[in-house]
This record gives sequence, structure tokens and C-alpha cells, in this order.
Amino acid sequence: MSKPIVAIVGRPNVGKSTLFNQIGKQRVSIVDDMPGVTRDRIYLDAEWLGHEFTMIDTGGIELDESDHILRSMRQQAQIAMEEADVILFVVDGRAGLTPADEEVGHLLRAAKKPVILAVNKVDSPERQMDVYEFYSLGLGDPIGISASNAMNLGDLLDVVVAAFPETTGEDKDADEISIAVIGRPNVGKSSIVNAILGEERVIVSDVPGTTRDAIDTHFVRDEQKYMLIDTAGMRRRGKIDAPVERYSVMRSLRAIDRADVVLMMINAAEGITEQDKKIAGYAHESGRGVVIVVNKWDIFPDKDDKSTLRFTEDLRDQLGFLQYAPILYASALTGQRVNRVTELVKYVAEQQSMRIKTSVLNDLIRDAVSVNPPPMHRGRQLKILFMTQADVKPPKFIIFVNDPELMHFSYLRFIENRLREQFGFEGTPLVLIVRKRKEEEEA
Repeated sequence: MSKPIVAIVGRPNVGKSTLFNQIGKQRVSIVDDMPGVTRDRIYLDAEWLGHEFTMIDTGGIELDESDHILRSMRQQAQIAMEEADVILFVVDGRAGLTPADEEVGHLLRAAKKPVILAVNKVDSPERQMDVYEFYSLGLGDPIGISASNAMNLGDLLDVVVAAFPETTGEDKDADEISIAVIGRPNVGKSSIVNAILGEERVIVSDVPGTTRDAIDTHFVRDEQKYMLIDTAGMRRRGKIDAPVERYSVMRSLRAIDRADVVLMMINAAEGITEQDKKIAGYAHESGRGVVIVVNKWDIFPDKDDKSTLRFTEDLRDQLGFLQYAPILYASALTGQRVNRVTELVKYVAEQQSMRIKTSVLNDLIRDAVSVNPPPMHRGRQLKILFMTQADVKPPKFIIFVNDPELMHFSYLRFIENRLREQFGFEGTPLVLIVRKRKEEEEA
């Protein structure tokens, strides 16, 4: 099951982004801080008391900056009402109740979604009185918080997670590989789905944003079961005409969360854009397997025998955090290399699930240390005691050392590279966790 989505709605300067960032600091799920991954985010995956969820800062969704504040807020509320599981409406306790708050409150009362009212900037017992006037919004009990210093943040999150919808309890078929097709609008996501399936299962249109819902299609290929999730494309900031297209961000994130392997679609004719980098960053940070599909290769301009090499070098340079992802040059229109998609997806899914024995990992560590000893730091030597694999999808390794602070990022990258050289792990990110081993265990 995908994680619940919590959307933050509110006027400018009420503290939405501060609250968003504060929750991120408190408890964010595993995120790779690898250089090159975009940090300009509008979402975070968080956890509170065992409940995992995705939080969306609607102020970061592509709203036209020229929009009047009230119209912008209506659009935020519409996005949240349409797509979120829980809506977190943030107001400013110091400024008091405003007409814009009342207008959005009226919209949210009609929403068939749980709405939590957070009164921000209530940073002292004296300011608690500021909360009471917001009862008139008719959205239940307001919760006074201070996002800047995390006051009552736990109480707020308790209410948020209590409002999550109950899961259906449906179990995913363990033998089925789920594939999310993601990318900007008009890169050919629906076309590649149809080409893979060999029939018109999804409406194809040259108008960006046609696919507005995630559509699941189950099929079997070479005795392997698959599920394809086709998603609405994400749009570049400031380039959205129809408000409904803004929902694509949430839907794509939800699709990634449900997938085993992601097909990251790139338009060959347009090259690699900043939005491509952001979307690829979502996929990478999710820990899912990734296959990069460069579509429309049949119309790549001025193509010669070195075009593939040059495009690959540019792609590896601009998407440096996806060095591990295989690249497929294809054309959904002509069917060129489309037959290799499921073959690559199955291979990446196998790489994701690979387990390495602890004894084999420690042989690798000994060899790595002998070839490239850990550098000294302030007169102290890093000692790597042993490494073990803790999980799969993505493969997670725990490295026990004498002092984690002595582990430099570059040396951790060296170990990751040795793992990939020895075992492959193509198409999947690796999670390397450094822990201190207790003295009694070292003896």
C-alpha cells in the first residue's frame, strides 16, 4: 500500500514551509544526501510513531506567482481536496482570523477528507488565547503550535496520523513486479505503456497532461507477472494552465511509492531538463530500482554513430546520482527496443533483491582496506570491523567501525563502488549505514 499523503494548505507567511521543514528535521525517512540530488523539494517522506506518510508543501506546487492570494489558496485547497488523504490547514495565530482563512475554511468544510486546523505562532502560554477565534471556521478543535521551535508538534502529528485512512489489508502479489512510468508531460509515457502491452490500453494524446490518473495494468511476459502504473506527467514551474495538472506531482509520488522499479522517461529530442533532474531525484530517493528510458530516439536531431555515446555522457553528468541506472534508447512510436523494457525491469528487480553473505562482504572489506587504507583524520585511524547486509529493495548494508565520525563520504563511496564492481547491483541504489561497534563487542 502507498503511504498516506498529508497536504499543507494556508496563506503565505503563516509558516507552512517552516512547519514542513521542522517535521523533516524531526524524523525523515532514509534519504540519500548524495551530492547532485536536487534538494529543491515540495515533499518529504516522514514517520511518526511507526506511521509512515508523505507530506506535501502545496505552496511549492507550481502556482502562478501572479495569482491573487485568495485564488492561489483556493487552488491549493483544490489540490489538497482532490488528492491528499489528510489536509493540514495552517493559520497565523498572531495575525488572527482573516477573510482568506474563512474562504478556504468554507471550501475545506465541504471536503470529504479529514482537515486538521493548526494555529501557528502560538509560542507561549499567553498566546494560547489566540487559538479560540479559529473555532468559528467550523473545522473542529484548533491546535496551537509554534513551527519555528517545534512546540506542540508531537500533539499535532498525533492528530494527523489518527486521521489516516485504514488500509485495506490487501497484500501485493510477491511474484509480480510493479513498474511506475514517470516523467514530464509529453515524453511518451502512455505511448511506451501501449507499446509494451502491444495494444491500446491507455489513451494516447499529444496534449500534455492527458493522463490524469494512475492507471494499473496487469500483464504477463515470459511467465513473469508485471503491473504497469502509468502516471500523469509532472509540469515545470510556471508552465501549468489547467489546475488539475498540478495533481500529477502527488500522483507520481504515490505511484513511485507503490512500484518496485521505475521507468524514468527522458525526451531525446528535448534533452535533459531541470524538471527531469527533480523527477529522477524523487525516484532515486525512494530507494526503488530505476531504468532510464530515452524515448523518441528515432527523431533525435543530427544523429550520427557517436550520438548515443555523447547523450549517455551528458546524462551521466547531469544525473550523477543515477550512475547505477541502465539506459535504454527507444522509440515508443516505432517500437524500437521496447521489447527490452521488461527484460531490463526484471533484471533490475533481481539486482534489488540480491543478498550477500556476511563472510563474503567481509572478504570484500579486507581486500578494499588493503588496496586503499582508510585515511587518517586528526591523528586517528578509521577501523572497519565488519559489514553485514540488513535488507533488500534497496540493498542495505551496515558497516561497523570504531568511530563513525572518521568515515569520510569519499571512502564510503569507495566501498559502494567496490560492492558494485564485485556484485553488480545494477539499477538499484545502495544504502550504506555506518555504526559504532560497542567496545565489549570489539574485544
